Amino acid sequence: MSTALAFNPLDLSVKDSRTWLFTGAFVTGNLILPQLCHLIPTGGLIFLPIYFFTLIAAYKFGLKVGLMTAIFSPLINSWLFGMPLPAMLPVILVKSCLLAVAAAMIARKSRRISLMLIALVILSYQLLGGLAEWIICSDVSAALQDFRLGFPGMFLQLIGGWMVLKAMAAYER
Repeated sequence: MSTALAFNPLDLSVKDSRTWLFTGAFVTGNLILPQLCHLIPTGGLIFLPIYFFTLIAAYKFGLKVGLMTAIFSPLINSWLFGMPLPAMLPVILVKSCLLAVAAAMIARKSRRISLMLIALVILSYQLLGGLAEWIICSDVSAALQDFRLGFPGMFLQLIGGWMVLKAMAAYER
């Protein structure tokens, strides 16, 4: 595993223009990445792309940027591309928001970046999100789907998220 790196998470105000700029950039990433993943059959279920930039947004730029990215990304994707399906929006929104809260909270409390901390974020939102999905859908199989099919996506979030956040931390120095 990696050694934890000092990290300076931000907590931008909604009045700060950077909040809206970063939210727009991360939502755009969450629009493009799913489209690329959907070129592969069941790519969305395997790679969980709608969550990737939400993780980065919340970990680095705080709860407000993270939550706005978590909410706008699935809604705009569904409106523009029909994916996620409207019936799945409640579950995806819950998981996205849980991811934003976990990432922002862990980053703010630890002020570090490591594979273990990112894994904790991913595990937190997946476990709580799976429980929420089970409650919403009354289907344990659906609740476990991310763990059965989405392991590559969680791995991508872990390694890719860590690499991007590590690069951001190095850039600040």
